[in-house]
Amino acid sequence: MALVVQKYGGTSVGDVPCIDRVARRIARRHERGDQLVVVVSAMSGVTDSLLRLARQVHPDPMGRELDLLLATGEQTTTALLAMALHAKKTRAVPLTGAQAGIVTDGSHTRARILNIGPKKIHRFLDEGAVVVVAGFQGQDLQGSITTLGRGGSDLTAIALAAVLKADLCEIYTDVDGVYTADPRMVPNAAKLDEISYDEMLEMAASGSKVMQSRSVEFAKKFRVVFEVRSSFSDAQGTIVKAETKSMEDVVVRGISLERNQAKLTIPAVPDHPGVAAKIFSSIADHGVSVDMIVQNVSDRGLTDITFTVNRDSLSRALRIIEPAAQELRAAPPRAQEGVAKLSVVGIGMRSHSGVAARLFQALADAGVNVQMISTSEIKISVVIDEQSAEKAVRTVHEAFGLAGAALPEAKKAG
Repeated sequence: MALVVQKYGGTSVGDVPCIDRVARRIARRHERGDQLVVVVSAMSGVTDSLLRLARQVHPDPMGRELDLLLATGEQTTTALLAMALHAKKTRAVPLTGAQAGIVTDGSHTRARILNIGPKKIHRFLDEGAVVVVAGFQGQDLQGSITTLGRGGSDLTAIALAAVLKADLCEIYTDVDGVYTADPRMVPNAAKLDEISYDEMLEMAASGSKVMQSRSVEFAKKFRVVFEVRSSFSDAQGTIVKAETKSMEDVVVRGISLERNQAKLTIPAVPDHPGVAAKIFSSIADHGVSVDMIVQNVSDRGLTDITFTVNRDSLSRALRIIEPAAQELRAAPPRAQEGVAKLSVVGIGMRSHSGVAARLFQALADAGVNVQMISTSEIKISVVIDEQSAEKAVRTVHEAFGLAGAALPEAKKAG
């Protein structure tokens, strides 16, 4: 008998037939004798519908009230799945995040987990029930409902697997694993049998929609091995785990693309200590996350600072930096939408040269201009025009030999 934590994403529970199919899968697993904790997301499209509803009432809804509203999406799925399991003669106990013992800080819409008290879950498991937990949510120390940010159900599942010391953690989605690129853009993208935490984290942070990046960070910290697999088939998925020596044989593990980007430039910024700190402290204080940052070489004591943000945060970021730019006596900020971030990721970059050269040559051959560049030990990211994004991904994917089931030797940068 194994203790298994499963998570089902929004498309896996998108309608009643999908919920019924998931219930059949869970019931079969439970009949084999496994103890199951099942984390669910809101049904596909529900969270967006709730957000639209909130913005019809208030253009910038407050965090506490918004969390209270958004949490109902996962709670609806939790109740429906428990009902579906009861209809299959499988005892199930539905729990909200708070009832499951998930305690968070008070940062509404982006709360962080502080503690999980698993006693109630253990009790229901020992009684032979399937425990169905509403993902994406918890409760702060004042008793208010909080949410964990987009994709937060992944974090719920990983955190529960860690605290319950689960034997397995399975993340079910609408794809059968992690691919070398988005199969919708690159039809010959290959499914990966395994990927390291660091590679998965970089791909998640760079636009891959398979996993929430915070959940991968949590898994790495607590060494939770998990499998990403499809809820629509029984095919084996992709194992995400600590890196092994053999993983370095593959120089580039995958290509990711993030479309929802915008670029902001503050021209003619006085080039002296403390200026960048003032600009980015103001942005951070308002809860806006900055991604890539580039500062030009100083010319006559002035420099340009360019950075990217999520497109949804663009108007807020502009409102923040306009007064900061005036105070610094810099030129008025410029904003640009219609950009995307393409990233190549692989732990093999640590020990192989030539990756950047191959990437830039592939983009040049495709006629794609590079607007910004950012690098880390295992990732190179570039900002490009969004209209060229899909062509760029396909070209780079081919340049690194990632199609099909290419052998590691074929993927080396050389």
